[in-house]
Amino acid sequence: MTDFVLRGATLVFPDKAPERGDVLVINGRIEALLAPGEAAPSGIPEQRADGLHVFPGCIDAHVHFGMGEKITEYTTETAYAAQGGITTILGYFLNNEAYSDVFRREQEYARPRMHVDYGFHFSTANELHIDELDSYIRDYGVTSFKYFMNFKGEEGRYLGLDGTDDGFFYDLLKRSAEVGRPMIVCHTENIEIVNRLRQKVQASGGSTLGDWALCKPALTEAEPAIRAMFLAEKLGARVFFPHLSTRLTLDEVRFWRKRFDQVFVETCPHYLTHTEDSDLGGMGKANPPFHTADDREALWEGIADGTIDVVASDHVARKRATKDKSMWLASQGFPGSATILPVLLSEGWHKRRIPLQKLCATITSGPARVFDLAPVKGALAKGADADLTLVDLERERTVRADELGSYSDYSLYDGWTFKGWPVRTIVRGVTVMNEGQITGPGGHGEYLWRRIGDAPVRGRQP
Repeated sequence: MTDFVLRGATLVFPDKAPERGDVLVINGRIEALLAPGEAAPSGIPEQRADGLHVFPGCIDAHVHFGMGEKITEYTTETAYAAQGGITTILGYFLNNEAYSDVFRREQEYARPRMHVDYGFHFSTANELHIDELDSYIRDYGVTSFKYFMNFKGEEGRYLGLDGTDDGFFYDLLKRSAEVGRPMIVCHTENIEIVNRLRQKVQASGGSTLGDWALCKPALTEAEPAIRAMFLAEKLGARVFFPHLSTRLTLDEVRFWRKRFDQVFVETCPHYLTHTEDSDLGGMGKANPPFHTADDREALWEGIADGTIDVVASDHVARKRATKDKSMWLASQGFPGSATILPVLLSEGWHKRRIPLQKLCATITSGPARVFDLAPVKGALAKGADADLTLVDLERERTVRADELGSYSDYSLYDGWTFKGWPVRTIVRGVTVMNEGQITGPGGHGEYLWRRIGDAPVRGRQP
């Protein structure tokens, strides 16, 4: 049913304190927010959400497909996302080829399998991508493009990407300003410094997560961010920094925003929970690495004061076997979509008392605003899609990877108990997860053709 009135809940907004209210849904969209018990149109069925908090449907804006079992991941990883209350995901494609063929191929895989709504980011790795930037926006509804500042020489070869340089980055930012200012997503890493430090650490026998962090200290993240902000300001572009992990970089963003406000920031749940002192070994290897407890607390401060726009997973569905190796051979990253919200609620709301609206903003209105998903996504408002994440703030649950449904066979949080869990996930008025059970086959999710500064369009054609 896509027509109903949801009653008895507390509504959580990204821009004001929670309040009691009912939600009237007609044809999969929010028709009205009603006062508690206010009359709905005759014949509209009633659904109860007593004792629950209703968030706008949560958005995971940083997901990687194709690192495990490519085709089936569109089923497993969106079911996994729905388990965590996620109603929309944005997936990164990292390719050297023209994206026309990539887009057609991936849509054939994705359309019949997705449980939640979805969009794509494209990486930019060669001259063709710059030349075709405007067509990617116009023809494929992609308004965000990733650039790896560390992929110089052979650094990106493991992903099949050519090495670039600051001249390429300059042209990419310049071209983006000419075609409407799509978001340029910058992985900031000074690889020249990292390589020299890594040689020294490996030569000394380093093998821990602390040693991995020594290879990539905070300045190797912050210094490229400064260059990116400077170039973006001078060329009229917009930049977004994913997986920000250190106080130093966050402070530089704060400083720079005083003169140039087109800078946006993401962090990930694992930087909010783990530090370089962890004994996980290769299982905890990420890029950027875990840093200090002070860096972890700085990121929570950034959420509380609004400096951080987005919290996203950087989800990768790799198997445990690719991680359970020595530090230097283990793969990077881990699954994470299903545990974003429990981390924010348990560690942010219950432990640190960060207001719910601040946490809500980072996974609803923040990504919707940054990535051209507003106003139909990320809001509890008339006209928005009826994407709703129903949460029991008091529910305690221990994370067990085999209960969450990812192709990956482990979680960074296996055995952790979080307080505050999503219990129902609704996408455009249709329940896709209820009490830990996926309630329908894949294929409900629709592609979002994004438009710069305008609402996205759903479906097969823009």
